[in-house]
Amino acid sequence: MKAKLIRHLKKVYPNGVLVEMVLWQLPKPTKDRPHGLKYRFYCGQEDRCIVRYDNESGKGDHIHYGEDEHPYVFVSPGRLMADFLGDVTRLAEIEDEET
Repeated sequence: MKAKLIRHLKKVYPNGVLVEMVLWQLPKPTKDRPHGLKYRFYCGQEDRCIVRYDNESGKGDHIHYGEDEHPYVFVSPGRLMADFLGDVTRLAEIEDEET
C-alpha cells in the first residue's frame, strides 16, 4: 500500500514568495516517522529556502532555516502546520495575510 496524500496546498504571492505544504499518511509508522506521516512544507523566494519543515528518511522531523538545520519535535499535524505558518509569517515578507 502506498502513502495517501492528505493535503497539498501551494500559493505564490505577488512578490514571488512560494509556500507549499504537502502531507501524506503512510501505510504504517516507521522508525523515522513514528507518527505515520510524511511531509514537506516549504517557503522560499527566487530559489532561496526561507524555511522548510520535512522528515526525509534517515533524518526524522527537522526544520531548515535557510542553510541551517534543526530538529523538530512533532506533536500533531495541526501543530506542525501552525508552527510552519508561524515561521512563514515571521520570516517571509508576504504581501497579503493569507498563507
